[in-house]
Amino acid sequence: MTEETVPNETSAECKVAAANDGVIDVAVIGAGPAGLTAGLYAARAGLNAVLFERIAPGGQLAQTEHMENYPGFPEGTNGFELAFSMKQQADRFGVNNVGEEVVGVDFTQNPKVLTTAFNEYRAKSVIIATGARPRKLGLELEDDLQGRGVSYCATCDGNFFRDKEVMVVGGGNTAAGDAIYLSRICKKVYLVHRRDKLRATAIYHKRLEDLPNLEFVWNAVPRKLVADEGKLAGVRLEMLETGEERDITVDGLFVAVGTEPNTEFLGGSLQLDETGYIVANESCMTEVPGVFAAGDVRTKFLHQVVTAVSDGAVCAEEAAEFLAI
Repeated sequence: MTEETVPNETSAECKVAAANDGVIDVAVIGAGPAGLTAGLYAARAGLNAVLFERIAPGGQLAQTEHMENYPGFPEGTNGFELAFSMKQQADRFGVNNVGEEVVGVDFTQNPKVLTTAFNEYRAKSVIIATGARPRKLGLELEDDLQGRGVSYCATCDGNFFRDKEVMVVGGGNTAAGDAIYLSRICKKVYLVHRRDKLRATAIYHKRLEDLPNLEFVWNAVPRKLVADEGKLAGVRLEMLETGEERDITVDGLFVAVGTEPNTEFLGGSLQLDETGYIVANESCMTEVPGVFAAGDVRTKFLHQVVTAVSDGAVCAEEAAEFLAI
């Protein structure tokens, strides 16, 4: 699957020109599971749906090696393949794809205005499905060592550390899945969590305990990254129960401590909660008529692919209702 990262302005304009007076019916910002589903449902409803995504579609799903909890796949499925299938299905129903990142919006105008680095677009309704990005530890040298031993995607970068010793920080499903994946290719894996029990789904616990090359490091948090010749050489941990420090030599550090929503481009145009997620009701409506939020970018209890897909479908139906008024 390839996607142009340098936009073709003529192509983008042609895709939007199919809308009446150059105004898009439904503009979908983001091409993860929520965005792709929203585009699919909107296009099937006969609406001009335009999907904006700067990089390859799929979002975090495309970086997931194996999914076991998405319905319809008894043996699980590869995240990249599932994302590719979603993209193909949306394309088949006529979703228009614009390879440009939306960097600003104006929801006070009607139609609403979306601004990219290359063009300005107008849309009758907007679905925001920009998802979330991995949260960083906030340590000194973390940015400098990204790509030099520090990673936020085990399936993307794990193979660089084949037969080496690595550390995973986190206690949720992502951290557990990363540790299992890395245990198959790395010499040793340290799984570091600030508590004495993982938050991950119970099915992961037994698998982790059975891994001969995995060591749990409970009640610990990273405090310092150690570098040698510009590359990660180790991590200094604080043991929370004793206050003691422990230095562990590793070649790779995989951070899986949650996510942060991609909402900076909104510039205060929508209400956000205290952690930056878009406030929207169960119908995915924001406080701005005609603007909806779907998937990991909105405030909700469970952020999963299956709930993102559900949000996308709901948004598209609500957008269709809005346009029919």
